[in-house]
Amino acid sequence: MADFRLVAEARTEFGKGSARRTRRAGRIPAVLYGHGQDVVHLSLPAREFAAALRNGGSNALITVVLDGEEQLALTKAVQRDPLTRVHEHVDLLLVRRGERTTVDVPIVVVGEPGIDAIPNHQLNTVSIEADATNLPDTIEVDVTGRTAGQNITAGDIVLPRGSTLITDPEALVIGFLGAPTAEALEAELAEAEAEAGIEREESAPAEEGVGQGDVVGEPVDQGSGESMDSAEKG
Repeated sequence: MADFRLVAEARTEFGKGSARRTRRAGRIPAVLYGHGQDVVHLSLPAREFAAALRNGGSNALITVVLDGEEQLALTKAVQRDPLTRVHEHVDLLLVRRGERTTVDVPIVVVGEPGIDAIPNHQLNTVSIEADATNLPDTIEVDVTGRTAGQNITAGDIVLPRGSTLITDPEALVIGFLGAPTAEALEAELAEAEAEAGIEREESAPAEEGVGQGDVVGEPVDQGSGESMDSAEKG
């Protein structure tokens, strides 16, 4: 797990106006807490923090340098603007080397299930306990060749060495459903149409005496045997 070093600045002003000024200056308002210490209000360089999350994941380990003193911290909560996705505020949790902590780790699916199996994702993360300085960025789950009914629970996931699962082992992570047949889809469509009061139109029968491929000609004057168009021209 990568360790990112960010130089922080102490914050003495608070409120929305102060936070906006901090962000305009290219920094992110943040708080640092843990181990019984008083909450410390500070700001982090926005670009470097975004790079830490991008390269280290949501559980990036950060060395916070404040007034020349270095402290290890994990990102515990990140607030973003829902439209611009700009980082607006960060909560940092103090940790020590060798200390175990609980975090939620994203699941990454690899491989392809069987041709007739449809994966149904239930959990995007699992909670584990691990060394605070050796947390995985992601956990891979291989679905290669899985068929209908071969579900994957949290207890089936192979965790990184030294990690302990906190999520309920019976919790469903990915279920696999059988692909419906054409007949089943047709029956489901018919049922939905019936519930909606939609009646299917029957195919119109061919006109008597006219088979497929026959061309219906112009009307003929029964008396002369000529077409009506020819009679008018004459």
